[in-house]
Amino acid sequence: MMFNLLAVLPLLALAAAKCKVHDQTFTPDYVLEATLEDIKVNCKSRQSVVFNGTFPGPTLYLKEEQTAWIRVYNRVPDQNITVRQHWHGISQRAAPFSDGTPLVSQWPVPANHFFDYEVRPQRGDAGTYFYHSHVGLQSLTAHGVLVVKDADKPQYKYDGDLALIVADNYAAADETIEAGLLGDPFKWSGEPQAITINGNSGNQSFDTASDISCTPHVIEVDPGKTYRMRFIGATALSMIKLGIDGHDKLTVIEADGSYTKPAKVDHVQVSSGQRFSYLLKTKSAKDVCHGEDSQFWVRYESRDRPQQISGYAILRYRCPKGPKLPRTLPPSSPVVLPNKTYDYLEYKVEGLSEYNNKAFPRLSEVTRTVTIQINQILTTGQYENGTLNGTVAWAQNGLPWKESVQADHNQVPYLIQVYETGQTPNYTLALEHGGFDPNTKAFPAKVGEVLDIVWQNNNGPTGGWDFHPMHVHGYHVYDLGAGNGTYDAHENEKHFKNFTPVLRDSTNLYRYAVKGVPHHTAGWRAWRIKITEENIGAWMMHCHILQHQVMGMATVWVFGDAQEIKGKFPALPYSQGYLNYGGSAYGTGAKPPVVNHYYSSDN
Repeated sequence: MMFNLLAVLPLLALAAAKCKVHDQTFTPDYVLEATLEDIKVNCKSRQSVVFNGTFPGPTLYLKEEQTAWIRVYNRVPDQNITVRQHWHGISQRAAPFSDGTPLVSQWPVPANHFFDYEVRPQRGDAGTYFYHSHVGLQSLTAHGVLVVKDADKPQYKYDGDLALIVADNYAAADETIEAGLLGDPFKWSGEPQAITINGNSGNQSFDTASDISCTPHVIEVDPGKTYRMRFIGATALSMIKLGIDGHDKLTVIEADGSYTKPAKVDHVQVSSGQRFSYLLKTKSAKDVCHGEDSQFWVRYESRDRPQQISGYAILRYRCPKGPKLPRTLPPSSPVVLPNKTYDYLEYKVEGLSEYNNKAFPRLSEVTRTVTIQINQILTTGQYENGTLNGTVAWAQNGLPWKESVQADHNQVPYLIQVYETGQTPNYTLALEHGGFDPNTKAFPAKVGEVLDIVWQNNNGPTGGWDFHPMHVHGYHVYDLGAGNGTYDAHENEKHFKNFTPVLRDSTNLYRYAVKGVPHHTAGWRAWRIKITEENIGAWMMHCHILQHQVMGMATVWVFGDAQEIKGKFPALPYSQGYLNYGGSAYGTGAKPPVVNHYYSSDN
């Protein structure tokens, strides 16, 4: 017995050494303070959760193979409002309990507390991301750009870097919208009042706007240069198309944090959760500074919704004698944008990474296919006279996963359940229910499995289809494309004879018609993922439309068994402070947190 104790003592010492008190001697790389503020959006005041007092929040820059500590304060005064910070697209590089997903990987940050997130991008992660709150409708305004820089030179050459984050604006308060979505009778949010780029809605002219927030965002460039334009879809609902007058030659070089082989396009399309980088070559000084025009309108419009929302930005060249900003908006759009959405970059975006391309599993390696049908359901009431009269949810194979319901039932985060009880979803039971364990409400997968995950679009009781930007947390998936009808694995695999799909984390389940016979399935999106020791954990896959997510369009996946999860992540005592709501890993002004340093020092 003594021999065993002596053998364990060095391990305990090592564990304790990984725990550090983040007192006044510790300085995080970034500090984000979540507060409830009256901000101006679309020339109107709106009470909103924001980071560091601004909309959007400050841009964060991380670097491959370097650990960053990001401190997030919850200074939202309402005790019923909590903050959960998600590192969208890069969550697989966050330390355990740092993904920021509600009731899945960690507890929320209580009011008047802060949490130190540890994030370490790996080589190959360089790209475009964003951070946002992951509770309710907060991310309408509580978001900001996150850029991961290359450890070495970027894969493409460019002279400048422009980040453009797109968001929806609603005049109604977050809690009012959410109450309607969850209420009986159900009340839809409606379309946004405006779409913003970097906080500007661009639907009023520079001369008539009462505030800068509704004027066009000004994008300044130099002539004769190449710019990397990073477009980030932080919208709640909208899919947008965007074009630049006189600049219709764009080259896609990145999708969702993965470098791609160059793909030529003439316009931008981005949905909620998606990110793309485009190379834009600007005109020569002779053409713009000594020609007729050095300012070009940027037009953007929403798609696949009952009402089109639009706005303008402006591409302005820096010239010695450049003109003043135009006084009025164009009487009609100088850019014509296509209506069709479902063919944008489908089977045209191939990864640049040879390693990831070689690792792409073929259909013969797939061990299991999980098919998930998405549709609306009425949990109370009925659909009559064209109206959903009752409580409405979005369901996956008939089952919604609502954060509000889980919270009301005092749901312990899945990852923490594994630590405390060793409980993981029942794999055998899940196989009997299409991959889903009805007891734990999660989808399990074993290390070594190769899964095809097929999302199918069903029009439910109303007969109307929606599009759904589906997002995966954790390790990215090989996007197998999309199509009308139902998925045919063997037919679709023909695309990959001389083409390797890129790793993505946010791709669209499109609609191919507006209306049809109710309860009809038409449209699919397929992903492929190999479960390895690297992506062990508890992860969400969900629609990134905020309203749909609030209404239940979310799934939880647990990769690996309890022993494997416990073996990868910190054990007691250096996980203790993360296991309880407001535990010692969460700090206050009077109580510095005791934090596990998961990644080794960069030095």
